[in-house]
Amino acid sequence: MMAIPWIRSFLVFAFDALAVTLTWVGAYLLRFNFEIPWPYAHSMINSLPAVLLTQLVLFRVFGLYRGIWQFASLPDLMRIIKAVGASIPAMMAVSFFLQLEPSVPRSVVLIQPMVLLLLMGGGRFAYRAWREHQTYGALVAQGKPVLVLGAGETAATLLRELSHSAEWRVVGLLDDDPAKHSLTLHGVRVCGPIEALEQWARRLSAQHAIIAMPASAHEARKRAASLCVRAGIKALTVPSFDDLISGRITVASVRNVEVEDLLGRDPVWIDTPALNGFLCGHTVMVTGAGGSIGSELCRQIARFKPAQIVAFEQSEYALYRLQEEFNEHFPEITLVCLAGDVKDALRVESTLRAQAPAVVFHAAAYKHVPLMEEHNTWEAVRNNVWGTLVVARAAAACGVGKLVLVSTDKAVNPTNVMGATKRLAEKVCLAVAAGGGTQIDIVRFGNVLGSAGSVIPKFQEQIARGGPVTVTHPDITRYFMSIPEAAQLVLQAGVMGEGGTIFVMEMGEPVKIADLARDMIRLSGASENDIKILYTGLRPGEKLYEELLADREQTLATPHPKLRVARSRVVEESWLDEVMLWLKQNRIPPDVEVRRDLRRWVEEYQPATHTELRVVEGGQ
Repeated sequence: MMAIPWIRSFLVFAFDALAVTLTWVGAYLLRFNFEIPWPYAHSMINSLPAVLLTQLVLFRVFGLYRGIWQFASLPDLMRIIKAVGASIPAMMAVSFFLQLEPSVPRSVVLIQPMVLLLLMGGGRFAYRAWREHQTYGALVAQGKPVLVLGAGETAATLLRELSHSAEWRVVGLLDDDPAKHSLTLHGVRVCGPIEALEQWARRLSAQHAIIAMPASAHEARKRAASLCVRAGIKALTVPSFDDLISGRITVASVRNVEVEDLLGRDPVWIDTPALNGFLCGHTVMVTGAGGSIGSELCRQIARFKPAQIVAFEQSEYALYRLQEEFNEHFPEITLVCLAGDVKDALRVESTLRAQAPAVVFHAAAYKHVPLMEEHNTWEAVRNNVWGTLVVARAAAACGVGKLVLVSTDKAVNPTNVMGATKRLAEKVCLAVAAGGGTQIDIVRFGNVLGSAGSVIPKFQEQIARGGPVTVTHPDITRYFMSIPEAAQLVLQAGVMGEGGTIFVMEMGEPVKIADLARDMIRLSGASENDIKILYTGLRPGEKLYEELLADREQTLATPHPKLRVARSRVVEESWLDEVMLWLKQNRIPPDVEVRRDLRRWVEEYQPATHTELRVVEGGQ
């Protein structure tokens, strides 16, 4: 076994020696048109040993025998070029010192290295091609046919890596650049635009497509993913651009396209220096820290190295999970986990005095619309309004520099109790802010992808059970954003706010929930014939579409492209006194009365009324 590497090295050395010999003779033949005069033939033979020794020593010096032919690549070719290039002046020197008669022609000294370069480089790459055909040829031929969307650098790297894959066989490339059409990349043809995916998939019998455009705008990637899903093509995608740059994973680490790829947006730009000044070295408190947004806020805040994060949460289990996560992923961050209810004024104020946070993010709220619409209306008022009032007044009393209220698009022209309570919470914050002491700002956004109790996890569970997927109405639409994006924009709004400001997030285009359901069914590998969609009718308090601005509000641009400012009406402190009397009543009013009183405090609130609708779409 020990003899094998030695034999291989000897064979490589022997090949190069033979190549030097043949190209030296060949250069003379070319110089003299294949009729070498005897004096020059004598000179050629006498100079050959010196040429062999010189060039082989240079090859050794330049590391030509450290590479493995089976994996010969561009760096190996560069070493050959350098070694052969260095041999030109070396051979001229050898020719001078030998003092041959006649002397070696200068044209031979130039021709021989060029021919030698072709022979040595070609030999190595021919061997690599032969070995790869022997090793992978049969496997590649058996791989599943796949189309690659994109014909740029990422696609080129992907093709190289998949050439060794037994799982995939790339049969074509699609790219929207017309200049690339009909060209080939690593032997694979660019067939046409991405729009023609369905046509080429059918023609090339490909049931899979890999999206290889990590650096493209998200709209382009989302369009490619949507085309795959709508055409019934199983879509995969290469890792994100950031992951590829970091070197954590390779291009070949493809994953299935997920619903986030169809709905997500471009990465958020945040003012890192400003946020460093806002958070680094300071104590930051998050209420509702165990929820979807609250926990993500804690993760995002941890990036800016605060002195400590105070996680205030009513759910013991959610608090425990957050603590375990920080112990594993952020061990350097001090996380103070405090169990508590935002409605408990004594607990909230004592916490603020003891921890002295510089900024508080208030994310604690009841958010589930149908659940809060009946039987829980007064609890929604107490948690969302009274809890916010408690936190806001305690922050002002304890000298907290900044309070940021996490609000919702459902607070705009609300049609349900949850939305009305969040709008009332906004007004309470504006009233407290008018009294001074603490800067209070508000951030509104729409639905976040994958948050607890949201539509996407619900659809995933229903699809896993085989359906039906329940949608309330064929025309219902919602805005979506990712949880990290929402949390980052809350932080950005916090650093930009000057007190009494309502920030509205740019939510992009609304998504039709029925289309989302169909896409998720297709992503699961099923069809609408396999899993039916059941339209159940709008739930109590539910809107067909969400708004981000109330009718009487006007928006102003900010330096951040995804944040605008809604200038709301001024709320007087005297108004707050009346609201407090209502909130402090020592009884639990019936739902009808709560809805009636909410209309008094939130004049935009118009409870929705819906007729029953039950329609089945698709299925067997």
